Amino acid sequence: MQLLFLGTGAGMPSKQRNTSALVLKLLEERGTVWLFDCGEATQHQILHTTIKPRKIEKIFISHMHGDHIFGLPGLLGSRSFQGGDEPLEIYGPSGIKEFVEMTLTLSRTHLTYRIVYHELTEGVLFEDELMTVETRLLNHVIPSYGFRIIQKPLPPKLMVNKALALGVPKGPLLAKLKNGGDVEITDGRWVRSGDVTEPEEPGFIVTILGDTRYCEAAVELGRGADVLVHEATFDGTSKKMAGEYGHSTVYDAAETARLAGATTLILNHISARFLPEDDKLLLKQMKEIHPRGFIAQDFAEFEWLQHDKKIRKK
Repeated sequence: MQLLFLGTGAGMPSKQRNTSALVLKLLEERGTVWLFDCGEATQHQILHTTIKPRKIEKIFISHMHGDHIFGLPGLLGSRSFQGGDEPLEIYGPSGIKEFVEMTLTLSRTHLTYRIVYHELTEGVLFEDELMTVETRLLNHVIPSYGFRIIQKPLPPKLMVNKALALGVPKGPLLAKLKNGGDVEITDGRWVRSGDVTEPEEPGFIVTILGDTRYCEAAVELGRGADVLVHEATFDGTSKKMAGEYGHSTVYDAAETARLAGATTLILNHISARFLPEDDKLLLKQMKEIHPRGFIAQDFAEFEWLQHDKKIRKK
């Protein structure tokens, strides 16, 4: 799993930051990528990466403000032009289907694939044998949601040499042991799966929040997360302004991560008033409350290290 930030700015694009878009790369886990929010010019940002639009399986839209949705029509059209024919699922608040269908209809854009829409409601949004996605309503000036992505426990690893030493022949019996089944070998002895497999490992938990003031729902979504992606539109001195506009300060984000027990905090949705040289100040404020974290930049990529159970910046 990797997190690739395509846009980390708030409200409008600047020379340093494009508007909101974040890719969750699940190429090893499921051979696809998921996109969270799709601000203006997201497809332009993708051109500077290895991301292929046809590999986008799901798009999650946190809320209906323009800096989170204006990139959708162009990206959807390009996905079609570039040979994408697999169905695409879009998860978003009420109005997302109307917005997409209206813009595609008025621009006479024909897609070569089907879009399946899911209107956001609190609770489990998606689940299969590999992943679960939960969502909750946050506290913004319009309905805005956060997402908790949970990878299900990884299957036990087979200790092949130990199994062979116990007399298990190479072949289907090894596969059965790996999948949790006990096997009987030729001399009548039974080999137990639990004796030749390592315990299953927990998967990762990633929390990605839309725009929000500090709220309990954000804490709950981030509970025990390996990575919490939280907006920090304002620095710690602008709490009143942040509240008026429905946003968070660096301190709000750091406090959310602390209370949630999130391992790593990544701050994004940074106001254009902050220049690259201000990152040190923002990071200093964050670490007053939460010790481990980063200020996201456009095209920053973070990689999940399963063995170490932590995320690192690539």
